[in-house]
Amino acid sequence: MPIYTVGLESSCDETGVGVIENGSKILSNKIYSQSQIHEKYGGVVPEIASRNHLKKFGPLLGEALSEANLNLQDIDLIGATYGPGLVGPLLVGLSLGKSLAYSLELPFYGVNHLEAHVFAHFASGAVSPPFLALLVSGGHTSLVLVQRWGKYRRLGETRDDAVGEAFDKVGHMTGIGYPAGPKIDEISKKGNATSFDFPRPMIDSGLDFSFAGLKSAVSREVEKDGNYNLPDLLASFQEAAVDTLTEKAIRAAREEEVDHISVMGGVSANSRLREKLGAAATEYGLTTSFPPLDLCTDNGAMIGITAAYKHLNQEKPSPLELGPDPSLNLG
Repeated sequence: MPIYTVGLESSCDETGVGVIENGSKILSNKIYSQSQIHEKYGGVVPEIASRNHLKKFGPLLGEALSEANLNLQDIDLIGATYGPGLVGPLLVGLSLGKSLAYSLELPFYGVNHLEAHVFAHFASGAVSPPFLALLVSGGHTSLVLVQRWGKYRRLGETRDDAVGEAFDKVGHMTGIGYPAGPKIDEISKKGNATSFDFPRPMIDSGLDFSFAGLKSAVSREVEKDGNYNLPDLLASFQEAAVDTLTEKAIRAAREEEVDHISVMGGVSANSRLREKLGAAATEYGLTTSFPPLDLCTDNGAMIGITAAYKHLNQEKPSPLELGPDPSLNLG
């Protein structure tokens, strides 16, 4: 008999519901993005995000089940993100997940959002541990050694801004709007990445990251000259960020003697990062993998896959008293 899992994601401004069969087959993956709502604020407003999760989870759950040709009585377990993220949005999805599990008398698994990004690669079967995980998103920039599925060792992380946050702040200061990542990626293709000599903070030291200095350098350039060439500026900024991520990831993989780098999180969709890290890895005899674009951003499928893995490996379900943990880490 197949085992069906519902995964719920609401750590920030995406409402996600995924339905998974037998731990890895994605039957549906419905995502509602609030980016247009928050664009006028230049970033996510937690209370507005929470209210929209409340409005969207019900219809989205119905759509996901319908697409999977299932109803709630067919579901075997529930997973929901409990951290890290914004406490209000986390509470909405977590409360729904626990309520469904309680009312349907099903096992419930609280899922670490960062671990779920790692498990976005699990369904494809394209990579097996040990490997290096480069987590790049609006809230996180980390290098993690995946020793086996479910066992991690954190090697490095950002000391200030995450790389996705730096992209959004540069987007805000240049007036291209939120979310800025895809827009910077596209506009940069028309620019010259050597036009501005932006810093690569901490590129030669350790495995931690820092993007605040890079963001400040862009800000100074914007304030100094209002007639700057936008594609050149954004391409130069993006190149500095990608150079830093690439250099650190290659260094970490070589130090840990692993031959594969998996990239995950919203910034993993960036075309220049895919190109540059892929080329650098090949030069050093390493391989890389990136999730499909619909699994790069926050989504319910990766939550369901992670919860199903825990269940199928006989891990104890989470207590229904589990609360949100906004500062949860990995490794």
